[in-house]
Formats: sequence, structure tokens, C-alpha cells
Amino acid sequence: MLPKITVILPFHRDSECLLDAIESIQCQTFNDFELILINYNSDDATFHLASSYASKDKRLRLIEEPTICLADALNKGIEKSTSPYIAVAYAGDISYPDRLEKQINYLENNPDVGLVGTRVRYITLSEDPEHLEYLNQYFQWSNRIITHEDISVNRFAESPMIHSTIMFRSSIVDEYGGYMRGDFPEDHELYMRWLEKGVKMYKLPDVLCDWTEEPDRISVYQEKYIDQALFEMKSRYVITWMKENNKFYPEVVVWGAGRTSRQRFFILHELGMHGKFYIDLRANEERKVIQYQHTPPAGMNFILVYVSNRISREKIRVFLIELGYTEGKDFICIA
Repeated sequence: MLPKITVILPFHRDSECLLDAIESIQCQTFNDFELILINYNSDDATFHLASSYASKDKRLRLIEEPTICLADALNKGIEKSTSPYIAVAYAGDISYPDRLEKQINYLENNPDVGLVGTRVRYITLSEDPEHLEYLNQYFQWSNRIITHEDISVNRFAESPMIHSTIMFRSSIVDEYGGYMRGDFPEDHELYMRWLEKGVKMYKLPDVLCDWTEEPDRISVYQEKYIDQALFEMKSRYVITWMKENNKFYPEVVVWGAGRTSRQRFFILHELGMHGKFYIDLRANEERKVIQYQHTPPAGMNFILVYVSNRISREKIRVFLIELGYTEGKDFICIA
């Protein structure tokens, strides 16, 4: 009999943290699962450790992906899956014992939802205060985003779901495709593509995973997540969303008149969007910038908030809402 859930766990040179992640899945209260371990070209002891564990538990399967590419490893795991539900886990991240049980119960009781994640607890050994503050802000922001509406409207700011917490219906991959290769975070692209296709997503309010930052981990802080390719990828989805949701399209007002905001908006401009004017701390008539205190009343424009700093972005969001703007109707945030 085929298992109800396939958990895919890709790994690459993760010998120091892989076993804890495996054991956290083995100890789940929901037992009808298989765990596929995908080794993508490790050249250390990790493969042998995984092989040793797989030989002792018939629920574990070990497969190999020859490329050093996370998207390829994830797709290989999905390809080998035999279950109607697929969950993702990462080396170093600890799934709480009732994670799978709560997620599959939610999906089976809510057939209109295609993907469900969870809140997380963030753990790091870093002593860099700037780095700690950056990631603390991200996880606090992510943990506040629960409903499908919140996930949908925040998708262009940052990745609203923590990848190692998600579970989804395998049928969605058959219909809309799996992970895409590129110089951008493969999970964020997947969420935006599936949301654009109408896949409903939700996040359980429970903390069901410890997200642990190891020294060599690719994280939301690293260059892959702030590269120009990410903004080019986002922009294609933003354009489609704006055509459907911005009644003033192709016109838009841009909040953020600095060089970075202008450079990022230029990508949208080349795709057909027109900026009426900019909003910032100080006015500059020559550069079509008005001071934020002179922001027009709601209903006259659609505002694109192009501000990366999370604290500043939240202040702008609150300011616009207090002016009567509705997020998703009168403005959205992009980072």
C-alpha cells in the first residue's frame, strides 16, 4: 500500500545536521509516510550517514541527483514520490512530532487549499548583530502571515512561506509544474507561480519547525536572495497581477525615489508599466517626487511600495492604511 505522505529531504554536504532532521521525521505522530533523501553531489561523509540510516528504516529511501542544484534535487524527489501529499524538509531544520499530522488533517479538511505551511522558531549561532537583526525581522514578518489573503498580497515583498515547513498536493505539480532553475530562490518562484494559477495557500498558526541556520546554509540573507535576477523574476509576476488588480494599469505611483527603487521599477517600466510620480521623504519637483505627507487620498492612484527595509516598509504600510488605503486594492509592497 502506498504511503499517504512523501517527505522529500535534499542534502548537500550536511553531515553535521542531517541526522537530526531525519530523526525528527522518523518520530512523527503520523506514521503513514515515506522519507526520500536526495543526495545532490555531496563529496563528504553525508551520503554514507544517510545510507546507514536508510538501511535501518524501510520508510526511508536514498536517491542521488548528480547536479549541485537544489531545484533539480527537489524535482527528483517529487518525481520519485508515490503519495498524494508531499512535504519538504531540510537538513538542520527540526520538524516537531505533530507537524505532518496537523498538516495532512488541515489539507484533508480543506480540499480547496493546495499548500499549507507552519510558523517556525528561528535558531542561529551567528554573533553578527546586523545579520541577527535582519533574519529576526524576516521570521517575525513571516510568522505574522497566516491567511491565504495575507500570503497572496505579500508574495512580492519576500517569500511568505518557510520552505522546510510546507506540504502540498502532488496533483498541483502535475498541473502547474515543479521547481524552476534560475538565479533566484526556487521556492519563492514556485509560490508566485502557483498563486498566479489560483492555488490557495494557508499557514498553520502553530510553530511546528525549528529553522536552524548553519554556517554554510544558503539563507534569505545571502546574495541569491537579493540578486537582480530575483527582481526580474518577480517583475514578470507583478505585471500579470497588476493587470488584473490595478484599475489604473498601466499607471502606478512608486513609493521610493532612490537609485535602487528606480532601478528596480525600471524593470517594470520596460514591461509596460508607467510611473506617474514618486513618493519619498523629501520632494523633488524636477525628478517628479512628492513628499510622503502629500500622498493623495485613497482611490486616486495605485501605489507600488518599493522599499526593502522591513521596518520602513511596515511604517509605510501602516501610514497608507491609516489614510484609507487597502493593501491589495490600492497598494502592494515589493522588496
